[in-house]
Amino acid sequence: MSRLTVRLPETLHYQLVRLAQSEGVSLNQYIVYALTRQVTSAYTVEALSETADRQKESFNTLLQSLGQASDTEIELLMAEREPVEPEESLTSEVISRLQERMSNKKLLS
Repeated sequence: MSRLTVRLPETLHYQLVRLAQSEGVSLNQYIVYALTRQVTSAYTVEALSETADRQKESFNTLLQSLGQASDTEIELLMAEREPVEPEESLTSEVISRLQERMSNKKLLS
């Protein structure tokens, strides 16, 4: 293991001590945990971004290979689908938030 000496503002040091105490761990353990979480978060965001780009490209390629369906074909397929009851946690509020996020995503594209 490596050793690192860091100068912290008193307020930050105090906050870290309080957080460590509330978690029931040493200050050192808490700081290692916080740094690990931050580094992992940064890596995960980057990795997901690259994965999302590859998935979007694959999806677009798939759509192009499928061709276009007529309005009649779409209506027939929609009529044949099996109705499914939504999960209990899928409230109208959750659906509204998802629709809003999807609309915002389309605007950014």
